[in-house]
Amino acid sequence: MRVLVIEDNPRMAEGIRRGLVEHGYVSETCDCAAAGERRAVSDEFDVIVLDRMLPDHDGLEVCRNLRRRAVRTPILMLTALADTNEKVMGLDAGADDYLTKPFDFDELIARVRALLRRGQATESRILKYHDLELNLDKRSAVRAGEHIKLSAREFALLEYLIRNPNRVLTRHAISERVWDAEYEPSSNVIDVVISNLRRKADRQFDTPLIHTVIGAGYRFGVLEEESSPQAGSPQAAASDGR
Repeated sequence: MRVLVIEDNPRMAEGIRRGLVEHGYVSETCDCAAAGERRAVSDEFDVIVLDRMLPDHDGLEVCRNLRRRAVRTPILMLTALADTNEKVMGLDAGADDYLTKPFDFDELIARVRALLRRGQATESRILKYHDLELNLDKRSAVRAGEHIKLSAREFALLEYLIRNPNRVLTRHAISERVWDAEYEPSSNVIDVVISNLRRKADRQFDTPLIHTVIGAGYRFGVLEEESSPQAGSPQAAASDGR
């Protein structure tokens, strides 16, 4: 899950970003309205956390512009203004929820989760493929009835893989969607996490699901020669191709 944070206070923006990452989300920050609006339009995010007071434009105007441009991503607006009229203005501008500063980070996370559930009301919160099952709310993984303990990064990577079965995923794509960073060819961090994921959730089971495509990247799924009626395509209604 990807969250865009549009907040001009560097300390607050970094604190929100780090907290989201610790909870298994991929998070990107922008420090002004113009940059945030460009990112929200040009890429796909699951939630936008938008500051009400930005140095170049009002957050309300950003919200209106995004809705006018058919960006339907749920928006959580942050503000130091506790007046009810301010909240009403934000909601009327197209925000989905409002959180007043200062706030407890646990409440922000709870509201982000609520927006994700609301925005994906028709989507199962359980992703299934073959004998693997991910619970997105509990951030838990089970394979062949065995619970698998994963780090936040490993879970995020496995979620990305299970949402994209039988597709070759390049290291660049994984870096962008799971790490939210430019891929560094000299870095082996993706290979290390893939190796850990295989050790925990793949090698000890009968059917391997994570495959290396030499010179290209990785592919998740049952190989054709190993296919069975159980393998098939993902059973999760949540598979949205991301």
